[in-house]
Amino acid sequence: MENQRNVSEFIFMGLSSDQKIQMFCFVFFLFCYVAILVGNLLILVSIRCSVLFHQPMYYLLNHLSSMDICYTSCVTPKLISDLLLGRRTISYGNCMLQVFTMHFFGIIEVFVLTVMAFDRCVAICKPLHYMIIMNKARCDLLIVAAWAGGAIHAFSQFSMIVSLPFCGPNEIDHYYCDIFPLLKVACTDTYITGVLVAANSGMVALVTFVLLFGSYVIILFTLRNHSAEGRCKALSTCGSHITVVILFFGPSIFAYLRPPTTFPEDKIFSLFYTIIAPMFNPLIYTLRNTEMKKAMRRVWHQKIFSEEKHN
Repeated sequence: MENQRNVSEFIFMGLSSDQKIQMFCFVFFLFCYVAILVGNLLILVSIRCSVLFHQPMYYLLNHLSSMDICYTSCVTPKLISDLLLGRRTISYGNCMLQVFTMHFFGIIEVFVLTVMAFDRCVAICKPLHYMIIMNKARCDLLIVAAWAGGAIHAFSQFSMIVSLPFCGPNEIDHYYCDIFPLLKVACTDTYITGVLVAANSGMVALVTFVLLFGSYVIILFTLRNHSAEGRCKALSTCGSHITVVILFFGPSIFAYLRPPTTFPEDKIFSLFYTIIAPMFNPLIYTLRNTEMKKAMRRVWHQKIFSEEKHN
């Protein structure tokens, strides 16, 4: 632990050293973060204030929106402030905290997406037994399991990183404290640690992706026996999920399921699962969901109408 205290802060190399690119990134990421906050808060309020909250699909969507806000808030505000102020440092303690929270909320989001795919699979393949299988107790249990899985994963990753000595170089070729860039500046041989990280994060991402892909194969196979209208509705919902899965899991698998090394492209791929995919979640789950759009119109119309009446 004494060696670790020799490095009190880390310096991010960031996305670019060009001033114009930095200003463009500041405006773009600020827009993305505001869109994430506004979109997910609209979903949270709309679901909470409507009867949809008692339906399993929207109960899970409520948790996904919460995780989107928590997950992106681990990185994006710091990135935006660094771009605005031209400051690229982070203390050792905050860096370790960022590692933990990113993996904690990130894995919870992964598991919630998996539960949502299971929910759609049950709804389409077992419609008559849907409310029995996806009852409130089971939904609560699945969410608790997602949080427990996130905690186990995050503590295992955090324990490997926090035990490493950092006594020399402190420049990280990234815009946040990711594990592989940190391994690169540690003052010890980190090959075994890197393999363990890849086995943990990489395999979680890959296994989850395979499970999700398998659930959609089952859904598509089952849809052959549905009416044309039922197929269109189910495919629309599944299409939304598949879009989120590709945006989130594709870059994640590339980033973690490989030998412990870093590439310049890592920062670009990281943008997809830290900012871009969470930004599209509210759009995908609202604009392509008729029930959600109706609920949002009903809730916000009532709120505006009641406020005008009160005034």
